[in-house]
Amino acid sequence: MKHSLIADPQLLVHHGLNRSLSNLMRKLIFMLLHVRPFILTGLLFFQISCVFAQGTIKDYQRAEEIRISFPDALKASSFNYKWCDHGLIFECTQAGQKSFSILDGTSAETMTMKEAKKLGRYEAFSQLPPLGCWSKSGGHQIPVVLTFKNTFDRPVRIFWVQHDGKLKHYGIIDAGKRRSISTFDSHQWVIDFSSNKLAGIFSASAWDCTATLNTNSQQRAMEGFHKASETTENGNDKAKTKLLTQDYNVWLRNSKQDHRITTEGHQEDPFLNKFHYSPDGNYAIGFQETRVTGRQIPLLTSAPRDQVQPTMKWIDYAKAGDALSQRRPRLFNLIKKHVLPYDDSTFSDSWNVRFLRWSPDSAQAYILFNQRGHQQLSLRSIDARTGRLQDIVNETSETFIDYSQKTMFHWLDQTNELVWASERDGWNHLYRFDAVTGKQINQITQGEWVVRRIEHVDEDRGIIWFAAMGIHPDQDPYHVHLARINLDGTGLVTLTEGDGTHQWEFNADRSLFVDRWSRVDLPERVQLREAKKGTVVEDLFTQDISELRQQNFTLPIRFASVGRDNQTMIYGTLIRPSTFNPENSYPVIEHIYAGPHDFHVGKQFGGHVSQRRLAELGFVVVQIDGMGTNWRSKKFHDVCWKNLSDAGLPDRIAWLKAAAKQYPWIDLSRVGIYGGSAGGQNALAAVLHHGEFYKAAASDCGCHDNRMDKIWWNEAWMGKLGPHYRQNSNVTHAKKLRGDLFLTVGEIDTNVDPASTLQVVDALIQNKKDFEFILVPNGGHGIGESDYLFRRRQDFFVRSLLGVEPRR
Repeated sequence: MKHSLIADPQLLVHHGLNRSLSNLMRKLIFMLLHVRPFILTGLLFFQISCVFAQGTIKDYQRAEEIRISFPDALKASSFNYKWCDHGLIFECTQAGQKSFSILDGTSAETMTMKEAKKLGRYEAFSQLPPLGCWSKSGGHQIPVVLTFKNTFDRPVRIFWVQHDGKLKHYGIIDAGKRRSISTFDSHQWVIDFSSNKLAGIFSASAWDCTATLNTNSQQRAMEGFHKASETTENGNDKAKTKLLTQDYNVWLRNSKQDHRITTEGHQEDPFLNKFHYSPDGNYAIGFQETRVTGRQIPLLTSAPRDQVQPTMKWIDYAKAGDALSQRRPRLFNLIKKHVLPYDDSTFSDSWNVRFLRWSPDSAQAYILFNQRGHQQLSLRSIDARTGRLQDIVNETSETFIDYSQKTMFHWLDQTNELVWASERDGWNHLYRFDAVTGKQINQITQGEWVVRRIEHVDEDRGIIWFAAMGIHPDQDPYHVHLARINLDGTGLVTLTEGDGTHQWEFNADRSLFVDRWSRVDLPERVQLREAKKGTVVEDLFTQDISELRQQNFTLPIRFASVGRDNQTMIYGTLIRPSTFNPENSYPVIEHIYAGPHDFHVGKQFGGHVSQRRLAELGFVVVQIDGMGTNWRSKKFHDVCWKNLSDAGLPDRIAWLKAAAKQYPWIDLSRVGIYGGSAGGQNALAAVLHHGEFYKAAASDCGCHDNRMDKIWWNEAWMGKLGPHYRQNSNVTHAKKLRGDLFLTVGEIDTNVDPASTLQVVDALIQNKKDFEFILVPNGGHGIGESDYLFRRRQDFFVRSLLGVEPRR
C-alpha cells in the first residue's frame, strides 16, 4: 500500500505540488527500491506538508484581510480636485497625509493653500458654484468647513438636505453676515428667504469652501425651481392651445372652449397624454399606442423576515418573444384643429418609437424608430405642413444594431445638420448628414478604432471632441483617449497619449483640462494639459503604492495573444497571490462575464479585491475579453449574434494556452471558471461545451435560457425568437456536463428570473448529473457575492482544483 501511495507522481502534482516536486518524486520512487519504507514515509510527509500550504486557514485569513487592507492602502495615495472660476484647487494625499494646492488658471502658477491664504487669494478659488437643483446628500465622509456669505440686505434660512432628501433647518444668517458650518463633501445645502423664494443651492467640495449668496446664486436656484415646477415637456408658451386626453382621445383646450379632434382612440388603442409642441406653437407630436397585457412572473419569499408564512408577489417582466405595445406618432395641427394623416405602417413591428426634437424653424419633427429584432434603426422626419415622412438616416444590419450602446448623435442647429454614429464601415465612427434632406455630407472619423462617445461640439469653430478607443495602435485597444477633429473630417488630434485609459475634465472656457489616467499595472497619474494640442502644462500627481507593496501586493499581468482565428488579438489579465512563487504550479480560475453590451476586463489601476481574495488561496485568477464583447470592430462584436452560448470561450481557451507557454507556473490541467448573471450563463456553458478544458464552474443567478430572461438584453443580441434560442440554452445541453458544478441563485431575483436556474437544476437531475446547488431565501440578484456564498465559492474551488479540504 505504501508503494502505491507514491507510485504516481502526476496524481500528487494534480493536488498542488510544485514542479520541482515532480523531479523529487522520481527520485523517491527510485529510492523506494533501495531504502527502508519508514524513512520514505517521513520524507514524503515532510514534502507534502510544505507544498500543500494552499487553501489553509491562514490563506483564508490573508484573503479576508485583503478585503479591508487593500482599499485602505489605495486611499493612502489619492488625488481630488475641482475647477473654479480662477483655476484649479486640488488635494493630494500621500502616505495618508493631505496637502492642498491652488493652480492659477491664467499664470499656471501653483501655490499651497497656506501661501494662497497668506496672499489673500484663497477665497476666490474656494468659491462653490451655485446649483440649479438639489439632491440627497451623498454618503462621503471627508469633513470640511463650509462658509456661507450672505450679500443680501435681508436674512436667509439655511437647510441641510438629509440623506433621505428631506430638509433640516440649520438656522438663519443675518443680512451681510457670514456663518461657517462643519459638514462633509458632497453634502447639499439649500438657502432661502421663504418657502417659495430660494437664495442659493450648493454642494460642499472636498475641502474648506465658501458659498456666496448673491443675485447669481438666487437666479440659478429659482430657474431650477421654476423648471421643476412646470410641465415643460407638455408645455410651450407660444402654443395658443393645449392638448389633453380624455376618454382615450385628444382634445384641444383654450380659454374659450374644448374641442375634440380624435375619435378613433379606445381602451386597447388610446392616445397618450404626452405631447411635444413645435417652437412656433402651431404643431404638436403625440402618440397612439396599441396595448397588450404584459407578462408577470411570481417571486416566492420562503422565509419572510416579518412573518412565519411564505409570501408571493408578481412583478412585470417581459421576456424574449413576448408581444409588445405598439406606438405610432401622431401630428396635430393646432391652428386648423385636426390630425394630419400619413402612412404610419412604417412604424409597425417596433421595439421603440420616440420623439427626439422639433427643428428650430418648426418645419420638421424628428422621430427615432427601432424595429423589433434590432436590424433597422431609422431617424425620420415628419413634415409639419404635409405630414410627409422621410428617412434622414436609415441604419440596417444583417446581424444587429447596437442601439443600447452606440445610439449617439448631435444636432448642428447653425447649419441644420446632424452628427451621427454608425458602424457601417465596420467600426463605430461619426458621420455628418443634412438634417433636412438626409444626404450624407462626409464621414468625420475613420480608421481601425472606435468612437466611444461624443464629448463636445463647437459649431462656431467646426470642431468635435470625442472619446476614442484603439486610436493608439501600439496600446491596448480598450484604453480610452481624448481626441478632436474638424467636422469636415480633417485635423485629427489625439490629446492624450499616456499608455493607459484616460478620464478628463475641462475648465469653463475649455482651454485646459485635467487628465487622470492609469493602467491595470500602472498607478494613477494626473496631468494638466492645454486643450489645443494636449501639451502637458504640469504634472499634478503620481500615485504612490508603497503601502500596497508592504502587503506583498503583486501587480496584475497584462497578456495578449491571438484568438480562435489565429489573427485577432485577445486581451486579458492575470492576478497572482501575494505569496506567489514562480517555482510553484498554480491552478487557474477564470472570472467570466461575456455580456455583449461592453468589455469587462478592468483597465484602470485598482485593488481587484474580489479576484485577489480568491487568488490568495493558491490560484491564478484571470479575466479575458473574448470575441462577441463590445468596443472592437463590428466583426468582433458580431460573434455573439444568435450565439450567446459561445461566450468567446474558444478565444479564452486559446489565450490561456498561450499564457501557459509564456508562464510555466500556470497549470492547465486544473482550470476553473465562475461568473454571475450573464457570467453565470457563460460559466456553466464552459463546462457543458468545453468540459475537456474547464474542470469546475461556479455559476450564480445565470440567464441560462435566453427565453427566460428580460426582453431587452436578450433580443438585443439574439434577435427575434427562433430555434437558435433553444440551441443556446444551457438547459438543452445539461446532459453534456463534465467536471464539478456549483449553482447558486436568490429566490427573489428581480433581474434574472430565478426559475431559469431551477430549470437547469431540473435538467441536471433528469440527466443524473452530480452538482452542488444553493437556493438562497430572500436573496436577490448577485447573491453569489454575499459573504456566505463568496466563502462557499472559495471552498468549492479549493476542493475541486486543489484537492484538499478548505480552512484546515
